[in-house]
Amino acid sequence: QVQLTESGGGSVQAGGSLRLSCTASAYDFRQKCMAWFRQAPGKEREGVVGISPDGGIYAVDSVQGRFTMSRDNAKNIAYLQMNSLKPEDTAMYYCAAGPSTGCGWWLRYNTWGQGTQVTVSS
Repeated sequence: QVQLTESGGGSVQAGGSLRLSCTASAYDFRQKCMAWFRQAPGKEREGVVGISPDGGIYAVDSVQGRFTMSRDNAKNIAYLQMNSLKPEDTAMYYCAAGPSTGCGWWLRYNTWGQGTQVTVSS
């Protein structure tokens, strides 16, 4: 079972940037879909952006043009670069792993990290 550890969260002002990292323990990391989810207080967890083993990106409309996901298969790390942050981006951000296909189908993700908090002030 893969273990995921997030880092890089923090507090920024609106318009600022943060980069989140997700380190995975799995030897087969390069074969997995990876994604970032977020959960704001009082709301359900939602998928934000996913990446396929070959780098294909699946992002929700609200973050397109602002958030970029990438992966380094040699280091077993997935990244989320967040630019032009807005107060509505405030949430706990979770890294997730899933099977090797269907990376844009959020329900396929079945392994989660503990989360890292992102707070954006106006």
